[in-house]
Amino acid sequence: MLTLILLRHAKAEPGSYAVADIERSLADRGRLDAPRMGAWLAREKLIPDYIVCSNSRRTRETLDLVSPAFGAAVETKFEPAIYEATPMRILTVIRRTPTPVRRLLVIGHNPGLEDLTDDLMSKSDSIAASRFEQKYPTSGLAVLTWPQPSAVDSWAKLTPRSAYLAAFTAPRWLAAEQS
Repeated sequence: MLTLILLRHAKAEPGSYAVADIERSLADRGRLDAPRMGAWLAREKLIPDYIVCSNSRRTRETLDLVSPAFGAAVETKFEPAIYEATPMRILTVIRRTPTPVRRLLVIGHNPGLEDLTDDLMSKSDSIAASRFEQKYPTSGLAVLTWPQPSAVDSWAKLTPRSAYLAAFTAPRWLAAEQS
């Protein structure tokens, strides 16, 4: 089964004229939220086989804070093509994922990740759908799957409306679940 995890970067500092957008760093809240998302991935046994990460500072910092929960280093590709990319550009990058990879984590930006999630899913878990309809917040994470048997058995074959949205979460929902 293929599993695609789409993680929006954690909360970043506001933009300013003094700092290029690609160099914006994480805000304090983002530094707290990102490790929570990594812990959730580990708890749900969703450790990726491979990671594609935008080359922006805020996505690289998010990766640095999420990945310790994985327990071991995961091969990572820093991909400039997904920095503030359209869903089609992100999908093109995903389709180039090496064949042995079964669980892929993409760390990127909105609106590209939200639009890609919407484009790929055909069915969804009811809780995931309800959350996804509200907003794709910073540190928001979508888990899309293609259970077997499926015509989609490799990343190169991903098509719109072929995935199942198995989960959608973010720090605020994790906090609500813990209280």
